[in-house]
Amino acid sequence: MGFHFTSLLLTLLLFSTLYSKSSSETFKCSTPSTCHSLIDYISPNTTTFSHIKTLFSVKNIRSILAANNLPLSTLPNTTIPANQTIKISFPCLCINNTGQSNNEPIYTVQKDDGLYHIAAEVFSGLVTYPEIAAANNIPDVNLIKVGQKLKIPLPCNCDDVDGVKVVHYGHVVKAGSSLELIAQEYGTSKDTLLKLNGVNDSSLLAGQLLDVPLQACNSSVRSDSVDYPLLVANNTYFFTANNCVKCTCNAANNWTLQCEASGIKPSNWSTCPAMQCESTSLLSIGNSTTSGCNITTCAYAGFNKTQSIFTTLATRSTCPVTEAPGNYASRIGLSWDFLLISLHLILLLVYLL
Repeated sequence: MGFHFTSLLLTLLLFSTLYSKSSSETFKCSTPSTCHSLIDYISPNTTTFSHIKTLFSVKNIRSILAANNLPLSTLPNTTIPANQTIKISFPCLCINNTGQSNNEPIYTVQKDDGLYHIAAEVFSGLVTYPEIAAANNIPDVNLIKVGQKLKIPLPCNCDDVDGVKVVHYGHVVKAGSSLELIAQEYGTSKDTLLKLNGVNDSSLLAGQLLDVPLQACNSSVRSDSVDYPLLVANNTYFFTANNCVKCTCNAANNWTLQCEASGIKPSNWSTCPAMQCESTSLLSIGNSTTSGCNITTCAYAGFNKTQSIFTTLATRSTCPVTEAPGNYASRIGLSWDFLLISLHLILLLVYLL
């Protein structure tokens, strides 16, 4: 009797903890919008990229490889060890002050499934069972049917942070971590994490999901482009323009987005359109030319629904910075003044002695 009571008590406490850590209380959006977000998935068992692709309703495994900066040659059946973190990229919808994945993933209920099992074990606690019930208008959490399709509302955000557009990343806290360590690892500040998540180190728990803003590379994408604003986080790449263009972000490249023709079959077009810069037929997207110490690149600038890809020429100077003549003359004048004052002091000392 005592054993059963203890087990029941522990179960209730676990349910209470999961509900109190509801991600919808953290991932708040101030304005209606859409974007792409990232989230950690940690499988308790050995798995494969193919299985994760199916679980999260990802259209192509390239999306998973891109979010984790892995080679495109990685095979779908590649084994992923248990408890390894894999980032998932997904579309986010901000509405009613809450950010959730935009109608995906879709999970098909299996035999012996329960909402708690789906939330806590299948999706590793990224959502809670009340959140799944609410997203699917399920009045009784104990009544779901085999084969039923369920929307899984992954938490996300699209808001600017301190006036800057960022990629919001649902980071699963590791044991022994702290806000300071997380901030240092992902290039943000402890104060920003406090403001976004409303937690401090004393309340930080292993397995907790934090909203971590990631800096995105600067791009030349036009405001009238279908994919504006194109936000790609550091050490990731992203396919856009119906998969015709691959854009990579690397802080080592001066936080400038590097785009090139992907070389893969487009998703909705019969073929990829031309990608030359208009003012020159010699440069295609991603190609550069050098003149003196100036580097000119044919940069990706977006696309439209009529199968056109926009380009623009972007010039970056590598010339050494030279000081203006006026500044140099001013510095020389100050040097002469200093010498004259020093000379007067020396003469005064000699006279006194």
